[in-house]
Amino acid sequence: MLVFSLFAVAAALAGVMASRLVGGHGSVALVSGTWLPSPRPVAEFHLQDLSGHDFTLQNLRGHPTLLFFGFTNCPDVCPTTLATLAQAERSSPLPNAKVVFISIDPQRDSAENMSVYLGAFSKDFIGARGDEAQLAPLLKSLSAIAAQEKLPDGGYTMDHSATLYLLDTQARLAAVFSPPFKTADLTTDLHRIATDATL
Repeated sequence: MLVFSLFAVAAALAGVMASRLVGGHGSVALVSGTWLPSPRPVAEFHLQDLSGHDFTLQNLRGHPTLLFFGFTNCPDVCPTTLATLAQAERSSPLPNAKVVFISIDPQRDSAENMSVYLGAFSKDFIGARGDEAQLAPLLKSLSAIAAQEKLPDGGYTMDHSATLYLLDTQARLAAVFSPPFKTADLTTDLHRIATDATL
């Protein structure tokens, strides 16, 4: 019985090591998110950054990325999430990580508007934008939702996924975080990832 137990433990440890070697990620217990068993590829896309330059999957490689979809007229979820990310960013829980905010409201979110909006949270946040067709591959790849919703006054708002996506240094999806976000929990999770995972 003891021999069997030792064998089982050894097999489990071997499985963990194999997972780390094959997937490059291992398993990380998160407070506010879900760690994927293995990294998931993200589709190629073509957007523009706030300087008008091309912004593609290549821009997300070489560093961990915390990616969030939103819009500058968002009344609650977007500013709350960005404020949480800005607070977490101050302690640098995940070294070299970049925060990328992608607008899903190209009609109203000009590069100038986005620059002012993001600058109110952090000078280091990166913004990108594109039209519906340009956004589609990335939204679909991450199973994210973005849809215009008409308002009674004739205006509109945007219904969108409030998920926070963590991409590894190869721009593959590594983990997802779901609201409501708490600075302490998110910071703890990012520290754990920095310590226990290979991004």
